[in-house]
Amino acid sequence: MPTPSTNAALGLWAGRSTFFWSAAAATIGLGNLWHFPWLASQFGGGYFVLMYLFFLLVVTLPLVMAESALGRHSRHNMSLAMGTEAKARRLSPRWRWVGRISVLSGFLVLSITLVIGSICLAYVFYGALGRFAGATPTSMTGLLGQLVENPHEYRGFMAWHLFFIALVGAVAIRQVSVERAFRLVVPIVLILLMLLVGWSQWQGLANGSLEAVVGFRWQDVGFRSVWFALSHAFYALGIGLGVWAVLGALMAPGAPLKRSVFAVALLDTVVGVMAGVVIYAIAQSMVDAGDARGFGLVFIALPVGLGGFEYHQLLSTAVFAVILLVAWTSALVLVEAVVAWLREWLVSPRPASVLLVLVFAWLLGLITLFSFNIWSDVQFAGLTPFRWIEWVTSGLLIPFVAAALAIFLGWLAPVGYLTELLGAPQEWLARLWHFALRYLLPLLVVVVGLSYSVASLHPVCESADMIWCAQSTHDVTSGPENGSADSGAEGQRSRRPGRAADF
Repeated sequence: MPTPSTNAALGLWAGRSTFFWSAAAATIGLGNLWHFPWLASQFGGGYFVLMYLFFLLVVTLPLVMAESALGRHSRHNMSLAMGTEAKARRLSPRWRWVGRISVLSGFLVLSITLVIGSICLAYVFYGALGRFAGATPTSMTGLLGQLVENPHEYRGFMAWHLFFIALVGAVAIRQVSVERAFRLVVPIVLILLMLLVGWSQWQGLANGSLEAVVGFRWQDVGFRSVWFALSHAFYALGIGLGVWAVLGALMAPGAPLKRSVFAVALLDTVVGVMAGVVIYAIAQSMVDAGDARGFGLVFIALPVGLGGFEYHQLLSTAVFAVILLVAWTSALVLVEAVVAWLREWLVSPRPASVLLVLVFAWLLGLITLFSFNIWSDVQFAGLTPFRWIEWVTSGLLIPFVAAALAIFLGWLAPVGYLTELLGAPQEWLARLWHFALRYLLPLLVVVVGLSYSVASLHPVCESADMIWCAQSTHDVTSGPENGSADSGAEGQRSRRPGRAADF
């Protein structure tokens, strides 16, 4: 394997605020749209939001700041940064593999994001063409199935997939275009989202949805509330993907790291609440819309609600344009992380690196795409190829990288190194950060990863008697919910791993 070059400069962002906007793009993901609102509505409302914010600040932010500071200190991607720091501390060069695994996990997530983004792109056109008019849960389930699951129409799905990849590549090919996209598109997403919240309030629809998401309901709080708040906080900000190291490496001199990361965590929570208000305000026309979650919430319940408005074409276009832009900026961040590693490894020009990354992401994405139609019956040990990719990434690779980074900085770095990385922080913050990295985070990360693995491998119980066949507290999709039309369809599809509703 070639030795990575230390001379392949990644360059720097031109603007000091770009780190904040790119970090916002990395955190404001699709989980804010289809997981956070449902979790908040089911597990305590405002109490869940507060627990989620607490775990962001205590668990996720120390890891985010550690990875970002490491990238800023080395001005390299995660792999080369870990290798350089390990060499400087006279540690094993194998620590570089932590960075390489983070790049691999980022690439796997990128391949899935490109597939999901293609569905978002298709729904923008569906809404603009009026295909949501008079929609019902049954008709929208059929429309989603026609796009994603129909084995005779998979070429259309492939076309949307290529279209979305082209939109990502057209900007990713130049670093200056990526920076401008973050500084322009992310604020536009926030403005559109605020306008939709204002529209919901003007229509008199926001009060009920706001109560569902942030209303304080102590009777709904339990151990599952705490656990889901912790696990969602761990996966929400994109740690373990090599993203934060690259964003830190690209930071303009003088850009504030600590303030930006704290602001991004708060923004992530606020966006999750606003998205929940808008989605539930629109979807409340659907019977038992609160039971919808995941793909069912965004691609079934939401279009059903949109189809009931007189000006549904304009409204549908605006709503799914926001969702599309969220997926698009998320893909740009992930591309940036993988391209940074490839450029420093092969010393290749940026256009060639971007093209190579997107071609391989397209090929890997076809595995996910086909897992929902022509390969839907192909399973290995009870899971489809897509489910194996998802499990390996979220259940193994991401927790491994996060735990290894916490151990590296919490136990192996010399005294004062953390303070040096953070840039002379207040003493209480440095002590708290060091305590979290050394004692708290490795254990919590391992537990969250194991729980995710147990939940992901649960479908194997249908074909084999394995140790993970016991019910997992992380599994929020087991069992039908209140007999709603959407949950019934989703319950049937959950018994067929690899279907669209299982995203």
